[in-house]
Amino acid sequence: MVVGDFPIELDTLVVGAGPGGYVAAIRAAQTGQKVTIVDKGALGGVCLNVGCIPSKALIQAGHRYEEAHGASEMGISADNVSVDFSKVQEWKAGVVHKLTSGVEGLLKGNKVDIVKGEVYFVDQNTVRIMDEKNSQTYTFKDCIIATGSTPIEIPTFKFSDRILDSTGALGLKEIPEKLVVIGGGYVGTELGTAYANFGTEVTILEGADDILGGFEKQMSSLVKRNLKKKNVNIVTKAMAKSSEETDNGVKVTYEANGKEETVEADYVLVTVGRRPNTEEIGLEQVGIEMDERGLIKTDNQCRTNFDNIYAIGDIIAGPPLAHKASYEGKIAAEAIAGEKAEIDYNGIPAVVFSEPELATVGYTEQAAKDAGFDVRADKFPFAANGRALSLGSGDGFVQLVTRKDDGLVLGAQIAGTNASDMISELGLAIEAGMTAEDLALTIHAHPTLGEITMEAAEVAMGTPIHIVR
Repeated sequence: MVVGDFPIELDTLVVGAGPGGYVAAIRAAQTGQKVTIVDKGALGGVCLNVGCIPSKALIQAGHRYEEAHGASEMGISADNVSVDFSKVQEWKAGVVHKLTSGVEGLLKGNKVDIVKGEVYFVDQNTVRIMDEKNSQTYTFKDCIIATGSTPIEIPTFKFSDRILDSTGALGLKEIPEKLVVIGGGYVGTELGTAYANFGTEVTILEGADDILGGFEKQMSSLVKRNLKKKNVNIVTKAMAKSSEETDNGVKVTYEANGKEETVEADYVLVTVGRRPNTEEIGLEQVGIEMDERGLIKTDNQCRTNFDNIYAIGDIIAGPPLAHKASYEGKIAAEAIAGEKAEIDYNGIPAVVFSEPELATVGYTEQAAKDAGFDVRADKFPFAANGRALSLGSGDGFVQLVTRKDDGLVLGAQIAGTNASDMISELGLAIEAGMTAEDLALTIHAHPTLGEITMEAAEVAMGTPIHIVR
C-alpha cells in the first residue's frame, strides 16, 4: 500500500476488530462489499485477547484444580494436588492464540483488507489512520464504528502493578494469597470465583445492596451461598475509599454500615464498569450524536445521525456483551447492503460464568408485568433431574415466564450447571414465538440437563410429571 498525501478510496470501512467489528466485516464481505478493517490492537479485540475467552479459560482451570481435590460425598479423595500457574497461563495463552489466528484467517478468507493503526475521523467520508511511522488519509462510502470499551478507573484506585483491571488480573504470574475485588458484577464475581478455586482468600466489595445486580435475587443468592462456601467475604453497601500500596501488597480502606474498615491483599481488582471508546477519535468534529455517557445514538439498524456511518457494540446503548456486538455487526452490514435487517434485542441472553452459572433471556416476571403482560412464572428444580444429581449439581432451577392466555414464552431464567449452554434453546423459543406447549412436546434425550426445560414447560401447562403441583 502506498503511503502518501493522496487519499486511498475505500468501499466499506470497519473501525475496530473485536467481536462486533470482525463479524461486521465478514458479513459485509459476504454481501458483496469490498471491506477494510482497521484496529490498533490485536485482532479479536478485548473479548478474544483479554476478556471473554481468557477469563473462561482461567475459570475452567480453577474448576479443574478444585475438582482434582476429589469429592468426599462421592467417595473420592486426592492428596498432594498442585498447580503450576505458569503452565495455566501458558495454556490460556494458547487458547487465545488459536482463536485470534482463526479470526485473521477468516478475514483474509473473506477478502477483507486488514490495516493496523489508530483512526481519527476528519469528516463524514474521511478518516486519518496513523501507526508508529506513517499517517494516511482514507475516504469511505460507508463506515461501521466498533471501537469497544475500556475499564473504568476509580480516581482513588489508579491502575498499577498492584491495582489491576480485568486484563491485569488475567495476566498474573502467580496465584495471590489474598485478593480484594471492588465491584460484584459479573466480571468481579467470575474472576473472584476463579481465584477462590485456586485457594486465594477473596474479599468482594460491592456498593449496591447485592452482588450481580442485573439478575433476580433468587438467582444471585445461589451464587452468594457458594461463594461463602469457598470462604469468599462479600461486603455489600461498601464504598471503597482509598488504597495504600506497599512493597508486598495493598491496604484498602472502605466504609460499610457506617464504619470505616481496612483489608489487606496482594492485589486489588477493580471491576466497576466500562466506558465507551468514543473519545479522541474525531466523532465530535464530524458531528456524530452521542449521549451524556459518550454512547453513540443509533436507530434500529445501528445507523448514526449520518446515513453512511453505523455504530455497534459497547459504544451504543445496551449491555456490553460480545454476542450483542456480533449481532449488531451483522445488522449494520446487512443494512449497508440494502437489506431490511433490524435490531430486536428481546432474544439476547446474558450469562454469568459463576457457580452455579446464571443465564437470562427475554423478560423477567416483573419486567413482563411492567410491560403490561398478564404472565405466570413457573420453575423446575435441578434437584429433580437425574443428570444434575449424577453430576453432583442439584442447585438451581429453570424458570419460564409465559403469557397466561396462550402460553407464549416471553422470557426465561436459569441458575445451575451449564446454564450458559441451556439458555440458547429458550432464546430460540422466544425468537420463534413458541409456547410452553411447543417446548413440552419437544422430546428431550434422557438423562440430560435439557430435560429441565421440558419439565418447566410442563409445569407452566399445569401438567408436571416429576414434581407435585
